[in-house]
Amino acid sequence: MNIILLGPPGAGKGTQARILTEKRGMIQLSTGDMLRAAKNSGTEMGKKVAAIMDAGQLVTDEIVIGLIEEQLDAHPEGGFIFDGFPRTLAQADALGALLDKHGMTLDAVIEMRVDDDALVARITARSTCATCGEGYNDISKPIPADGKCAVCGGTEFIRRADDNEESLRTRLMEYYKKTSPLIGYYYAKGKLKPVNGLGEIDEVAKEIAGVLDAV
Repeated sequence: MNIILLGPPGAGKGTQARILTEKRGMIQLSTGDMLRAAKNSGTEMGKKVAAIMDAGQLVTDEIVIGLIEEQLDAHPEGGFIFDGFPRTLAQADALGALLDKHGMTLDAVIEMRVDDDALVARITARSTCATCGEGYNDISKPIPADGKCAVCGGTEFIRRADDNEESLRTRLMEYYKKTSPLIGYYYAKGKLKPVNGLGEIDEVAKEIAGVLDAV
C-alpha cells in the first residue's frame, strides 16, 4: 500500500508517518530527510543536491523525483508514505507517472484537516528534547514537572524559531496557495480520505488505520 499524507505545516504528518512505519512496516519518504541524506551521501546525486542547497537555492522537482525513484528501485514491494511530497499539481502528475512506471499504485491520500486558529495555538506551544528529539506541548503533553525528558532524562528543550504565530500564518498561506489544489485533484481521482488532524495522536492514528483498512 502506498499513501500520501496531506495537510498544512504542523498538522502532525510526521508523527503519524512514524506510527505507520512502526505498526505497519511502511517506509516514510520525507522530502526533507531524503535531501539531507543525499547531501551527506557523497554520491553524484548527493553532490548535486549539496551544491544547490549550499547556494541557498531550491532543489528542482526533477532531483526530488530522482531521489524518490531511487527509493522505489530499492523497495520494489512498495509500502511508501509520501510525507511532504507532492506539494504542487505538477509534482502530483510527476509522482503518478513515476508510480505507473514502476507498476505501483497510489492507494489513498490522507488529508489531515485542521482549524487554523487551533493549529497555531498548538504549534506555538510545542518544544523538543534537545537530546533525543522527543516532542512536548505546553497544552497536550507538557514537559514533566521535574524538568526531565520522560524518554532520555535530558534537561534541555528547544523550540523552533519559526514556531511563532506570524511565521505560521505565512506558512499556512503558502500551503493554501500551492498545495491545497491537490485536495481537489485527488478528490477527483477518488483517492482523498479526510481525517480530523487536531485530535489526540492516538485518536488520529486510529482514524487513519480505519481508513487504510477499508481501502
